[in-house]
Amino acid sequence: MTTRRTAPETHPGTRPAAFERLRRLPVVGRAMDWGLGPSAVSPETKRAGARIAGLKATESVCPYCAVGCGQVVYTRGGELVNIEGNPRSPINQGTLCPKGSASRQLIQQPGRLTKVRYRRPGGTEWEDLELERAMDMIAERLIDSREAGWQDVDHHGWRVNRTLAFAHLGGATLDNEENYLIKKLWTAMGAVQIENQARI
Repeated sequence: MTTRRTAPETHPGTRPAAFERLRRLPVVGRAMDWGLGPSAVSPETKRAGARIAGLKATESVCPYCAVGCGQVVYTRGGELVNIEGNPRSPINQGTLCPKGSASRQLIQQPGRLTKVRYRRPGGTEWEDLELERAMDMIAERLIDSREAGWQDVDHHGWRVNRTLAFAHLGGATLDNEENYLIKKLWTAMGAVQIENQARI
């Protein structure tokens, strides 16, 4: 009478100890995992851990062009640490163009201007203005232009209630809500030339 030797029973997902020892060998382990999985990670990488571990992740949108790529903004204690493409975004699926990848520099670039640069009419030098002062100057000039260029009727005598003294050109990063409010504002001020540079 002959007996067949059977392999020891193993639970699904477990492997013999010899197999695991063999897998720990660098070249063999990588070959068995097709270069993927835990064996592809060096001990130094395991000790270093993820560079975004412990950071707060906030989903955002890239501020540059009109494509609207999704970003994940990582912060620590309110300070910006890193910006990456959002893999959950159906638009860019985790990728970013070079400008989007460098959008962190909008805040942390040492050469970024933080004052309004202004050169007076006929002037030869630039001067720094606070944002509040610059906004007041823009508002004053807008009102003056509206009053000076207001038309009740056109040259045919038709009532138009408009001004051709200024126009508005919107940026590509404006969302639908912002565009709606801007259109309402400029139309209420009598502007006719209202445009947006985005063309998608």
